[in-house]
Amino acid sequence: MRPMLLDDIDRQILVALQHDGRLQNVELAKRVGLSPSPCLRRVRLLEEAGVIARYVAVLDPAKVGIGLSVFARICLSAQDAETVEHFITCIQALPQVVECHLMAGDCDFLLRIVAADLEAYRRFQVEHLTRIPGVQSIKTEIPMETIKLAHELPLGSEERAG
Repeated sequence: MRPMLLDDIDRQILVALQHDGRLQNVELAKRVGLSPSPCLRRVRLLEEAGVIARYVAVLDPAKVGIGLSVFARICLSAQDAETVEHFITCIQALPQVVECHLMAGDCDFLLRIVAADLEAYRRFQVEHLTRIPGVQSIKTEIPMETIKLAHELPLGSEERAG
């Protein structure tokens, strides 16, 4: 699928909405130098094209009792379509898995998993991950500190230069 061609105003709209998805259209229009009607039209076009996939609230994990985030490298016993698809189906049903990436390299999948604490993760691994047919090994990486966790894509002109 080809990316939608975005002009500078579209990019400004997206940067502003990534920073504050609750921004009212009148304020958004003022920030990007449009009147409200054309601004709203552009936002609707970006939504319809799927450029804006959805609006969400970003939560503080520690404040909702899910302060631990771990990375698990999963190696499957086979890489045939059936094994891979079954693993994907199982993972999609587990809300503790907040990211799942099919990898090239040493492992087959990289997961980011959230839990209340290390004991809760250990239970999750034993009760869920190890019981998925085809999982050969699980190697867990525990971050010591989160240095950067961004939710905004770099769309400004300085990111496009060079």
